[in-house]
Amino acid sequence: MSTITIPIFPLHAVLFPGGTLPLRIFEPRYLDMVSSCMKDNKGFGVCLIKEGSEVGKAADTYETGTLSEISYFNQQPDGLLGITAQGKQRFKILSTEIQSNQLTMAEVELLDNEEPCPLPEQFSEAAKILQGLLEQLGYPFIKMEKHYDEASWVGSRLAELLPIRLEQKQYFLQLDDPIQRMERLAALLEDMEIS
Repeated sequence: MSTITIPIFPLHAVLFPGGTLPLRIFEPRYLDMVSSCMKDNKGFGVCLIKEGSEVGKAADTYETGTLSEISYFNQQPDGLLGITAQGKQRFKILSTEIQSNQLTMAEVELLDNEEPCPLPEQFSEAAKILQGLLEQLGYPFIKMEKHYDEASWVGSRLAELLPIRLEQKQYFLQLDDPIQRMERLAALLEDMEIS
């Protein structure tokens, strides 16, 4: 069991391994966190907020999140820092400690990434829908490495991008079986009449 201690960035967003999340950073604790992560070449955890908000007092998050690395950063026209977080590996929070600046540090257990698994033919329509979605999005999605023939990659990207409730996205993050994830997502796509 591999455990590490990382800072947690609580968000109203769910990031999957292999995913990309553009963020605007303005709170001092997160500016410090980004600076420290870049200096030490370390990552931070992205976790969905269960209770609380992205600003102010430390929020309560779900236990399963994604370790991410900063793949890009720039100064935004409004003076804020823009970064792109790249999802690397899921983790489970074992314990947390809130620092005086309200930054949450967590001891986490890293979870194994899913093995690549070919996308079954029955989900080829879902892969086409994903391709259409990604073609409509600009940077940083345009630069993303695409794997439309891989069940885990297609399911993760669909769960990130579809307009579904955050709790549903979290459920898909916590699922360990890429085929099961694809089955549930395909049923969702049918319900949403996206095809």
